[in-house]
Amino acid sequence: MGRAEAIYAELLWQGGRARIDPVDVHLAASVLALAFYEAEVEGTSLAVATGLDGEELGELCRIAFPQVVLPEAGTPWVGREEQALRDILWMNCGAASVFELLMARLVARRCQRPNHLWQDLGFASRSELSMLMQLHFPRLALKNANDMKWKKFFYRMMCSSEGFRLCSVPVCAECDDFDACFGPEDGEALLARIANGKAPSSGMAGHA
Repeated sequence: MGRAEAIYAELLWQGGRARIDPVDVHLAASVLALAFYEAEVEGTSLAVATGLDGEELGELCRIAFPQVVLPEAGTPWVGREEQALRDILWMNCGAASVFELLMARLVARRCQRPNHLWQDLGFASRSELSMLMQLHFPRLALKNANDMKWKKFFYRMMCSSEGFRLCSVPVCAECDDFDACFGPEDGEALLARIANGKAPSSGMAGHA
């Protein structure tokens, strides 16, 4: 078992005493396992990898992973785009719970990574990202009825809220680059890639 998988397994075991649904324990464990692994390998803080400060990470563990003790996390720097995405996710959450607030911040931070969003959340497939959105951000799931790639969808939402256009064409059907927004999001899950001895992509990225 690789390091990232071991972190996931430990978090999942701790989640047996969680105050949330087992599905949410799995989703949160997937995100944190990959983020914790990246923080170790890249020599960054947990705050950089997760977008959460120490108090927020502690609260997430109290909700999902009782008795997990974390190292010092630090304080994340949050840029304008990330804050805008945090706001969009929070305004469209389902229950306005603390768990959803923390997941919104995790998703916003992981959106800055270079791969498909489902990969950078540590999920096994895109369907798990769709499940997260339907469970906790249902209004966004409804708005993305045409199944646009989630990063593209989020940045389109941000552009709309800021009052400027992301695209030069009025409707997607007229776009020459349709697949860039709606094409398949295939690939290997990053936790599986790490377990197979392959290095995941690193560094921050834009709107892929």
